[in-house]
Amino acid sequence: MEAVFGMALATIILTSMAAMAASAASPTTFVFSDSLTDVGNNNFLQYSLAKSNYPWYGIDYEGGQATGRFTNGRTVGDIISAKLGISSPPPYLSLSMNDDALLKGVNYASGGAGILNDTGLYFIERLSFDDQVQSFNKTREVIKAKIRSEAATKLLTEALYFIGIGSNDYVNNFLQPFLPDGQEYTHDDFVGLLIGTLEQQFQTLYQLDARKMIFHGLGPLGCIPSQRVKSKKGQCLEEVNLWVLDFNSKVEKLIASLNRRLPRADLTFADTYSDVLDLISNPTAYGFKVSNTSCCKVDTRIGGLCLPNSKLCKNRKDYVFWDAFHPSDAANAVLADKLFSRLFP
Repeated sequence: MEAVFGMALATIILTSMAAMAASAASPTTFVFSDSLTDVGNNNFLQYSLAKSNYPWYGIDYEGGQATGRFTNGRTVGDIISAKLGISSPPPYLSLSMNDDALLKGVNYASGGAGILNDTGLYFIERLSFDDQVQSFNKTREVIKAKIRSEAATKLLTEALYFIGIGSNDYVNNFLQPFLPDGQEYTHDDFVGLLIGTLEQQFQTLYQLDARKMIFHGLGPLGCIPSQRVKSKKGQCLEEVNLWVLDFNSKVEKLIASLNRRLPRADLTFADTYSDVLDLISNPTAYGFKVSNTSCCKVDTRIGGLCLPNSKLCKNRKDYVFWDAFHPSDAANAVLADKLFSRLFP
């Protein structure tokens, strides 16, 4: 009897230890981004014009239905989550304020979002980076109420914070000739505004217990289909790419400075510019055939999104770009592999 009880007790202890180990090995992740990583937040914004909850988005995602992801399948974030052995964090706006799922990580990403609050203004509704940080603060308060302050601080300081923001500050702000920022600022002034704003946002997250922040640098925006159509021969816009490189360099320096100034800060700059450029410049090396135009053939259309009346390419795996702005599922898989290997060598 005692032997049986002892075995049962040992089994319970071992099971508990295994559960604790599994929990420790599965990080809590919080995602802040734009349409490149939006998993459905904009579906819940009634007046937002930045939505992808209709065909042909999601055609290659599990179930074949549109979820609010701006691609035909998975985002880079989805694939990174799978590699970490966790479910992709759910969209913040899909959860109730008291949902236990908040303890496991949340995705705040919103199509059209930018570092600046006026970026993407013509989408009417979107969660800017400031909005996302404010939403995280609300999440933090709920977590503290659920598991008490000390445990909450431990969870939040050990969590991973994936941040990918800034593309829209160029594509849907500075590069738009009818918007004021592109008229009022030189690029030197504009990038200074971005970096100054971003510094404040990093510091706010730090004050809210974020320590392990990973900032995903911008890719060669001058080579995405919506920008290439502005050139006479469909080539990459080199000036735009130079601006992006300048932005990335300044963010990297900012992160190094914050790591020196903020105790126990662990910020990382994930530079995948060259990886994305190589994929676009040498698509056949990665199994693709087309990288200068989109599968949905919407490069010159207003909005550049893959609407239900779009005529899709015959083989979606041949294309690096799904629409005028966003990579295809197959391209995201390549980029996620490269990013993951850089972050977790």
